[in-house]
Amino acid sequence: MIPRVIRVIWITFAAGLVGFILFVWAVSGNFLGLFGELPDFKELENPQSEVASELYSSDGMLMGNYFRENRSPVSYHELSPNLVNALIATEDVRFEKHSGIDLHSMGRVLFKSLILRQSAGGGSTLSQQTAKNLFKTRNLESQGILSRVPGFKMLIIKTKEWIVAAKLEKSYTKDEILTLYLNTSEFGSNAYGIKTASKTFFNKEPSELNVQESAVLVGLFKAPSYYSPVFNPDNSLRRRNTVLNQMEKYGMLSEVEYDSLTKLPIELDYKVENQNQGMATYFREVIKSDLIKWTKENLKPDGTLYDLFGDGLKIYTTIDSRMQRYAEEAVNEHMQELQKKFEKEMGNREPWIDNTGKVIPDFIETQVKRTEAYRNLVKRYGANSDSINIKLNEKKRMKVFSWDLGEIDTLLSTMDSMRHYKKFLQTGFVSMDPKTGHIKAWVGGINYKHFKFDHVRQGKRQPGSTFKAFVYAAAIENGYSPCYTVVDQPIEINIPGQPTWTPKNADGKFSYQNMSIRLAMAQSVNSVSAYMMKKLGPRIIVETAHRLGITSDLEEVPALALGTSDVSVMEMVGAMGTFVNQGEHIVPFYIDRIEDKNGNLLQQFTPKKKPAMSEEHAYLMLHMLRGGFEESRGTSQGVPWSLRDEGNELGGKTGTTQNASDGWYIGLSKDLVSGAWVGGDDRAIHFRSWVSGQGGQTARPLWVKYMSKVYADKSLGITKGPFPRPERPLSIEINCGKYHLENSRFSDFDYDAKRNDF
Repeated sequence: MIPRVIRVIWITFAAGLVGFILFVWAVSGNFLGLFGELPDFKELENPQSEVASELYSSDGMLMGNYFRENRSPVSYHELSPNLVNALIATEDVRFEKHSGIDLHSMGRVLFKSLILRQSAGGGSTLSQQTAKNLFKTRNLESQGILSRVPGFKMLIIKTKEWIVAAKLEKSYTKDEILTLYLNTSEFGSNAYGIKTASKTFFNKEPSELNVQESAVLVGLFKAPSYYSPVFNPDNSLRRRNTVLNQMEKYGMLSEVEYDSLTKLPIELDYKVENQNQGMATYFREVIKSDLIKWTKENLKPDGTLYDLFGDGLKIYTTIDSRMQRYAEEAVNEHMQELQKKFEKEMGNREPWIDNTGKVIPDFIETQVKRTEAYRNLVKRYGANSDSINIKLNEKKRMKVFSWDLGEIDTLLSTMDSMRHYKKFLQTGFVSMDPKTGHIKAWVGGINYKHFKFDHVRQGKRQPGSTFKAFVYAAAIENGYSPCYTVVDQPIEINIPGQPTWTPKNADGKFSYQNMSIRLAMAQSVNSVSAYMMKKLGPRIIVETAHRLGITSDLEEVPALALGTSDVSVMEMVGAMGTFVNQGEHIVPFYIDRIEDKNGNLLQQFTPKKKPAMSEEHAYLMLHMLRGGFEESRGTSQGVPWSLRDEGNELGGKTGTTQNASDGWYIGLSKDLVSGAWVGGDDRAIHFRSWVSGQGGQTARPLWVKYMSKVYADKSLGITKGPFPRPERPLSIEINCGKYHLENSRFSDFDYDAKRNDF
């Protein structure tokens, strides 16, 4: 009887073993499509997981990431030993002893679960968990027909994980598997992978984690939300101490160390990375559209498109992190001061006013109709429903921006919020190396989280008198000397079929004095600019501006001399940079190169260059622009001497539009050309006083603050000095004493008010 029982047991065991082998074989080969696909050997050799693309400054600083899953991989040598010990002690203490499947642990789990009816953990090795992370073995896409059978699904999943784990052990070292696991795990708080998790919770690199920090992060593997140190700190503390206990149990900590560490609180430096925070927020968002366009136009070696949000691209920009920081500091310092002046002048009155200085009625009501919130309400309730106004005026909890108090948590309606935000002055600032076209700093507004619109490249406004640079550039190219004199008096420009144009000077007065065009440009005298427009014609001015780098459409009208066509700060800086770059125009650019996640070069970008004007004419324009600093009552005379000493030559041009809606300043040195615009989101929002709102008050101080910080940082290599002079002698006289002596027989100023022009 006993031999028969033994025989039955052996037959049953053998049948079970053969059946299990056949089952594993069937799962491995997805027999008849019943079990779902497994990754092939190629996928195991090159496992794919989504990796965030990284954006770097020219000096190697990580500025931000583009991701669906915020993940940046690390190598084994970048991991803290504390982290490795905590992981092995908690998740797989026999990691070094098994080959992907730990039969000892499986036996323990089966015995405790089936015999003792106790919880015994999952029994999965780190290799199995890595397989689950990498190849999504539990997703619907990897399941076959038999996965729908109750009780059968988990057996198939576990079998797949055993198979893949065993294959991983053949393809990778233990250190590589452990690193793969940490790089592919989720930690909660939008942190995927150990590098992002270390940065998110402790603002550290993985190599810098101490024992207790490592234990906190390893504790998250059990349940990222439930054991979150941010949202469930008590649970996290208990779980951290459990991990520390495991480390003490297996000899990785002494009893004394364990006792002292468990008494410590969890100290976080928590910051979830998103596009609203960090360096160059406006730049990062604007450049994203360029990068997406690049991914659609370039193919991988396998013929598929690149994915900005998952392929781990490394994008190296021309931005210098130090100069970017100085630009952001300058914007914060100046705009906070300027906002206080604006609010003091505004008092209790609304800042949206018409040409007569009266408040525009229903301004906010009109503005709110342009918002997504209003369009959604119209869809929901109908265009003429009273419910729209009720909802727009319904108060709700929100966080709003302020300069003094930071982000304020308050109760406001949509209408109140619109009224609050419209009262802020905005800015756009960009700085460029004119010799290379490299953009070095870019600040598109005062706070990206609350004001998304970029005022460097996306925003376009009237440049006012800064556009006069192109009027005088056309004059210089047409043989006029900077010493050419014009009488400051009323000018009429007559074009058939159009009303006569007679511009006024900014102060409403005319001196009736002879002045050189250099002095007129320095003092921004409108009558002289209008006269030069009369001499040259709008078409010549438009052609000159476009050739120098302005890309926006320009209206061929006489008033263009005073900057009436909208342009961007980026265009103005790029075009004015042509003067410093000896007449060669370089299209401003900001992406240096793109590499794949392994550091292989995918594309090296080169600047687009073209000759735009002669070297002599470019130098003469620098001489003209220096007039703002050197001529009597020049509009750059307010720049402190600390920027102008040591033989430093600077050029600059202010600009202010009608009613002071826009304030501009373009500043030039031998190494940098930088531009600033300041104004309201809407042209109706501006200082009531033209003097307070002019570019010399609103935009120029921003440039001054920035340049002061740049010159103070010797590591940048930005030095003071003269603009380079052409090697050949100038063919046009710029010594006005000599010029007038040589031209005394001729009258510079010829003017007939009645004749038609152009």
